[in-house]
Amino acid sequence: MEKEGGFVNRPPLLDETNYDYLKSQMSAYLKSTVSKTRKAVIKGWEHPVVLDKGGNKTEVLKLEEEWSVPEDEQALANSRALNAIFNVVDNNMFRMIKQCNVAKDAWEIFKIAHECTIRDKKFKDPTSDYQI
Repeated sequence: MEKEGGFVNRPPLLDETNYDYLKSQMSAYLKSTVSKTRKAVIKGWEHPVVLDKGGNKTEVLKLEEEWSVPEDEQALANSRALNAIFNVVDNNMFRMIKQCNVAKDAWEIFKIAHECTIRDKKFKDPTSDYQI
């Protein structure tokens, strides 16, 4: 039976053996989308806030219907990136990131969980040339 190639319109599902593959595929996938989507993972996103009369940020979050076009586009990019991340993880990882509203935060949890697991496995293997 022949193996199928990768998907162009979605990244592969993560399992415990393919983190490095998924990481590069996810990067390529996000690069193929609107550039703001990838930037949402790299730079993060902040909920727009109300500005006071002096133009300073306040602690009051803007209502979504009051967002400017650029604010709305950044929120959409964050949502797209977050959706992509949610769709490549298994149930265990999803439980760890489901509370995230910012794609960058979800990606960081995802990276730390898998890179630490890989490091621990390689560290325990005396034949590994991996160094900490």
